[in-house]
Amino acid sequence: MPAIEKGRICYLSRGRDAGTKVTVIETGDNSIVTVLKNGKKEKCNIRHLFPTKETGEVKPETKKESELNE
Repeated sequence: MPAIEKGRICYLSRGRDAGTKVTVIETGDNSIVTVLKNGKKEKCNIRHLFPTKETGEVKPETKKESELNE
């Protein structure tokens, strides 16, 4: 079981937002994941994440929602 997986709740450990809770919504490359932070999607390096035992449910994004975000 990987530590960084879809739905995993993590803390940012580096940068100006260190200590902020984020949710992993997409795993991409070996070192990059997409996280949900304060209602916005952002790419993040997995080295900057500290995973917790908590997991959340991630709903698949609909076409209308993706159009609204752009």
